[in-house]
This record gives sequence, C-alpha cells and structure tokens, in this order.
Amino acid sequence: MKSLLFPTYFPSISHFVAMAQSEKIVFEMEDNFQKQTNRNRTYIYSPNGIQLLNIPVKHSLEGRHQKTKDTRVETAFDWQKQHFKSLEAAYRTSPFFEYFEDDIRPIFEKKHVFLMDLNFEAMEIVAKCLRMKFEYDTTSEYFHEVDPNTILDFRALADGKKDNSQFESYTQVFEEKHGFLNNLSILDLLFNEGRYALDYLKKQPLILK
Repeated sequence: MKSLLFPTYFPSISHFVAMAQSEKIVFEMEDNFQKQTNRNRTYIYSPNGIQLLNIPVKHSLEGRHQKTKDTRVETAFDWQKQHFKSLEAAYRTSPFFEYFEDDIRPIFEKKHVFLMDLNFEAMEIVAKCLRMKFEYDTTSEYFHEVDPNTILDFRALADGKKDNSQFESYTQVFEEKHGFLNNLSILDLLFNEGRYALDYLKKQPLILK
C-alpha cells in the first residue's frame, strides 16, 4: 500500500520506518508551512541529552499562509556550521560517523534556497547511506483526509508531539548518561547502527494513531 508523508529535515526514525516498509512512497507537496514541526527541525542525542536542530526560515509577509514548497531558508545565520558542529559533538565517537561523514557533509556546505529542496536532498543522502531504494511520487492537490483503503496517511509523523511511536532500543553514544532516547533523527540510528540500520527499520512496528 502507498504511504503519504511530509518531506522533513533528516526525518525521525518513525518517518523512515514508514518509508522502509512502504510499497510506494508519496510526498505531500501542497501543505501550508507549520511552525514547530519537523518540516524544518530534527532531534539528535547530544552529550547533554536531546538536542533540537532547527533550520531558520523566511516567513511570509503579514503572517499570510505560505506553502512549505515555497518556504525559503534564512541565510542570514550560519546555521549549517552550527548543525554540523552539533553532529560532530554528538556522534564523533559513534561507530559509523566517520564512515558516513563525507556523505552528509555536502548538505551543510551547499546554500539551499528552498526548504523543500534541502529536505529532499537530506532524505536522498540518508537513503543512499542505508542502501535503501528511494523512489516516490508527489501530490498535486491537498486533501485533509485520504482514503485509508488505498493510502496510509503518515503526515502526522511530521509533528513530533503527535508521534507516539516506540521502538526497540539500540546502543547510543551517551546512553549510560541519559538512558535510551526513542525516535530521534534517522542520523542517530545511522551513526550508531550503520549497515544494520535498514534491517532495524524493516522490523519496527509503526501504529497509526
């Protein structure tokens, strides 16, 4: 069956579980941008516990709605340097950071204009690292509800507050300090599990709320 998802920034593990277990992936392209969602943020395991990495974006004038696909990245801040430094601090000692470092570094050096382009490139890079086939369709019209008999609606996964997914634990760098942190960015799984990450994704249960 098809799965409908939002393109997000280095998506959550739940997002990639849905992708890895889907017959066909469809990405929503016609939604309005919503603040405080994973459209422009991701969560990693830092030395101090969970850490938010947020991409600054340019908001529409006069508070008008703008589509996510039209949302531009704010270039006045050197957020890319900050994000990569945070990833280094979090994962430099993980088993697979150095193995994948050269694959992910370019996204932090390229100046993207649109958030959507950045998100798609981030997902493509991760899929390549996972050796996961990454083929998808995109929507041309927004529907608040979809037919559950033909498509599984995973768009809520882009809102971390609505995502209650619980997954099997794996070894994390700072686990002895803060315990296992569930459902972080896919990068956490990639850097800790490497080539075993895709098998992990295919085995995890994902329940639509």
